[in-house]
Amino acid sequence: MVQELERLRAALRVREHEAAAKGRQLERYAADLRETFKRERDQAQELRRSYTATVRALSNAVEARDAYTGKHAERVTAYGMEIARTLGLRLTEMPELEFGFLLHDIGKVAIPDAILYKPGPLTESERALMSQHPVIGAQMVHGIDFLSSAVEVVRSHHERWDGAGYPDGLAGEQIPLSARVFAVADVLDALTSDRPYRHASRMPVAREMILSESGSQFDPAVIGAYASIGDRTFERIAADIG
Repeated sequence: MVQELERLRAALRVREHEAAAKGRQLERYAADLRETFKRERDQAQELRRSYTATVRALSNAVEARDAYTGKHAERVTAYGMEIARTLGLRLTEMPELEFGFLLHDIGKVAIPDAILYKPGPLTESERALMSQHPVIGAQMVHGIDFLSSAVEVVRSHHERWDGAGYPDGLAGEQIPLSARVFAVADVLDALTSDRPYRHASRMPVAREMILSESGSQFDPAVIGAYASIGDRTFERIAADIG
């Protein structure tokens, strides 16, 4: 009996030693996994910072051609992201949404200066060429992996809810939701910014003009989200960006 107890105790000590060894091994595995996760997370963050810097550089290059739209892309992106968050869109978790907003007018780099800066009304042929900048822009960003979702905003930001927009004449929910959100933000910034041919409107005035286009130019659901955001929020965004 005593010998049997000693044998069992010895076996138990072996099992305890093996369990402790496996525990230490699992701890090492967990530590390795944590380190791998941290390293991959840091690399992903660095990659995103690199992508963002590249997109902002491209956006700045587009806006450098037109002194009257300085920081337009930054403001309209901030307005659009605020509206998207209010809509409860998970799109705001995707950097591609911000990239699409920033690069919406990248196609204008292919538009001749004589048309882009023409002080008077455009001719029919000039308007036709100008209306191609969303198509040109979409072609420019198409095929770039980290801009894959940005193509929708770049191509469709001039479409209208009633189908009277361009370049594809899309209507209603045929228009990508990201582009419908952007359209409201774009017009808001256009109305509240000085232009050579008119002074900027105040936020409340711009609001009334935008709300009046619900169901025609703009998606009513997006307008509902916009309407729930106070003018002071947009004024603060504009002041912060400058």
